Amino acid sequence: MHFLDLPLDILPLVLFHVQNTQHLALTCCVNNTFYQFAVSRLYERISIYSWHKHGKTKVIQLFGTLSRYPHLAQYVRRLEIRDFPKALPLDGIDVLEVVVSGVRNCTNLRSCTWTRDGSLNSEILEALLCSTELRELEINGHNNGNYDANILRSFDKLRRISLIMPSLSVVTMLPSWMSVTGQSLHSLTLICKSSPIITDAVLESVSGDLQSLQYFYITGCPKVSHHGIWSILSVNPSISGLGLEGLSPKFNMHELARWCSQSPVLHRLRSITLTINQQTPLRTWMSDVQQFLAFSPLEVFQIYSTGAFFESPMTYGFWREIVNAHGTRLTRFSVHRMLVGLDSIQDICRRCPNLEQLFVVVEQGTLVALQSCLSMAAKLKALHINYPVEAHTESLPVLSPSEALQIVQHCSASLTQIGCSAKVWQVERSIEIDPSGCLYARRYLSKYESPDIPEPFLVVRT
Repeated sequence: MHFLDLPLDILPLVLFHVQNTQHLALTCCVNNTFYQFAVSRLYERISIYSWHKHGKTKVIQLFGTLSRYPHLAQYVRRLEIRDFPKALPLDGIDVLEVVVSGVRNCTNLRSCTWTRDGSLNSEILEALLCSTELRELEINGHNNGNYDANILRSFDKLRRISLIMPSLSVVTMLPSWMSVTGQSLHSLTLICKSSPIITDAVLESVSGDLQSLQYFYITGCPKVSHHGIWSILSVNPSISGLGLEGLSPKFNMHELARWCSQSPVLHRLRSITLTINQQTPLRTWMSDVQQFLAFSPLEVFQIYSTGAFFESPMTYGFWREIVNAHGTRLTRFSVHRMLVGLDSIQDICRRCPNLEQLFVVVEQGTLVALQSCLSMAAKLKALHINYPVEAHTESLPVLSPSEALQIVQHCSASLTQIGCSAKVWQVERSIEIDPSGCLYARRYLSKYESPDIPEPFLVVRT
C-alpha cells in the first residue's frame, strides 16, 4: 500500500502526535488535503514565551496575521502571551490597533494567558470579551496605569482565573467580580511576591460566592493565615487541588488540620503543594501536615522550602509517613530545595506502585546508586533531578546527555522525559535490528518540544 492510499480518517491521528509548530507549518504545505486537517492544529494553541528567539517581534507578526486573516483566528482556542514588547515599534502602523483587531477575531477562544507586566490594557481586555467561549483567564493583575480593573467584572462565565501580582484596585474589585462569576468558577489562583494586599479579610469577603471551587492555589501572601484559608475550604467540600505557599509566618497548620478533621472538606483532595513554615519547629510542622492530609485520597504531593536550600534528617521519617498513608495512590512525588536521601527515594519508588513523576534533590555523587532506586518505579514517566545549590555557587550543575541516558537505561520503558536543573530532554525510541536479526527499541534523548512548560518548573513559585 502506498502512502497516498491510506484512508484520510487516520490523518488527524497522525497529526495529533506532531507537536513542533514548525513541523505543523510544513505539514500544511504538503497539499490541500493536509492543509485542511493541519491548519486547525497549527493555530488552535498559540504560545509566546520570553525565552523564544525574537519573541517580541514574533508576537507582533502573530497578531498581524490574526488581524488580516479572521478565518485563521477562528481556529485559536488557547492563547498564551508570556512575552510582549513594552515599547511598541513605530513603523507607520498602529500596533495596538493590530493587536486588538487580532484578539477580537479570536471568537472561539477558550483560554487566554497574558502575563507580561505592563502589556495588558483596557482595549485588549474589551477585545477578549468578543469571545463568548472564553472560560479561562490568566493575567498580570498589576493594572496601575494599564487597564481599568472594573472591566474584569464583565468576564462572568469563567471556570478558571489566575491573577499574578494583583494591584490594590484589582483586589478591591474581587468581591464584586466573584459575585458574578463565582458560581461557574472551578479554579482560582492568586500569585503574589510577599504582598500585603491579599489578606484573611479579602478571602473571607469572597468566600461566600466561591462555593464551586475544585482548585485553589495561593502564593506569596504573608498576610494570609489559616483563618483565611479555612474561610475558603469550609464552603468548598469538592476541593481536589490545593496550594498553600509562602503564607503568614503565623499560619497555624495544627489548627487548620483540627478544623478540617471535623468536616469532610478535604475528603476529595488529590493534589497538595506546600512550603515549609520555618517559623514552626520542623517536627511539629511535619506532624501537623500528616494530620492535615490524613483523610485525603492524595495522588500528587509537592513540597519545597521558600528560603535557602534545606536539609534535615528529620524529613526522612516524614517522607516515610507520607508514603505509608498515600503511597498506593501517589502518581507524583515532588520535592524542591530540600535534600532527599537515597533510602527515601528507594522507599518511594518501591512502595508507590503508580508513581509516574518524580522530582527530587540529590547529592551530585550519588547518580550510580540512584539508578538502582529508579529501576523499582515500574510506571515512571517523568524524572527531574536537582542538585543542592551552594550559597557561593553561581552556576547550576546539570547532567551531561550521556549521564542522563545512562539513568534512562535503568528506568522503566515508560519513561518519556528526564531533566536536571534547567535542562529537559524527551526520551525517544527507534526500532532497530540486532546482529541476530531481532527487533529492539533503542532509547535516545531529543530536544524537548512540547508547548507545555515542564512540570518541574511550575512547582516553585516563591
